[in-house]
Amino acid sequence: MDRVTAIIATRDRPEMLRQAINAVKAQTYPGFIEVLVVFDQSDPDYSLAEDSGSRSVRVLTNGRAPGLAGARNSGIEAATGEFIAFCDDDDLWLSHKVEAQVKLLADNPGTEFSTCDIAVSYDGQTHDRPLGKSWISFPELLRDRHTELHPSTFMMRRSAVLDGFGLVDEAVPGGFGEDYEFLLRASRRAPIAHVRRVSATVRWGSQSFFFRRWQTMCDGLSWILEKYPEFDTVPAGSARIRGQVAFAHAAMGERREALRWAASAAQRNPLEPRVPLAAAVACGIVTPARVMEALHKRGRGI
Repeated sequence: MDRVTAIIATRDRPEMLRQAINAVKAQTYPGFIEVLVVFDQSDPDYSLAEDSGSRSVRVLTNGRAPGLAGARNSGIEAATGEFIAFCDDDDLWLSHKVEAQVKLLADNPGTEFSTCDIAVSYDGQTHDRPLGKSWISFPELLRDRHTELHPSTFMMRRSAVLDGFGLVDEAVPGGFGEDYEFLLRASRRAPIAHVRRVSATVRWGSQSFFFRRWQTMCDGLSWILEKYPEFDTVPAGSARIRGQVAFAHAAMGERREALRWAASAAQRNPLEPRVPLAAAVACGIVTPARVMEALHKRGRGI
């Protein structure tokens, strides 16, 4: 039975972290699961370590670049499993997740990376986010980020990471979008296989590290646009990212930059929905907080 390593990068969320660890330990998967808890820019809690039969928990510190990407890479380098999976410290795996994804990868030997449907939990409400497809290609990811492909759903072959598409990119400004860039790079090599069943709960809220960090969003998304010139071949995808950057500038009160980015998005796709939202915020018609609250209550993001 293949060994699985679950990497939980964490920083100052002790209660949520324990819940995440317990959800991994409670998996129905009969094989061995090791949990690597990687503390980033915070003091490690070695009391979490344990070894009980087919489950173990090891506590590490991030020995690479500070931030989520470096912490995940520290976990990858220490992993012993044939399969590696990520789980954010504020999210929860459903009990069948590992079993379903290992089976999917085992049944498709040429596949290197898998994801699953999620449920989004926000302000006491939970919304299922089914992707509606079993495979995701590189061109499809250029067109749409697919929020359903959350990093807490990522499972990959360790060999594909180390000898194939590589570690998480630690150069992403502020770490924003490193998960999207990782997906793009992996899907360049082979389509991503998807479990069409809700298998993880993603908890949105003010505890999220990137919650309304608008400048970080601008920097990270602009960097991705530059790194992947292929966006020029998918106008709708380019417009989507430009619309996000426009909204972030508008949220910071940078009206001129917001309208400039909104115009560049509209040129590529006149129907891009973020364009009117960014313009409305830039012109003071609505606040960014109100827009985000309305989106989050429907399990959506900007």
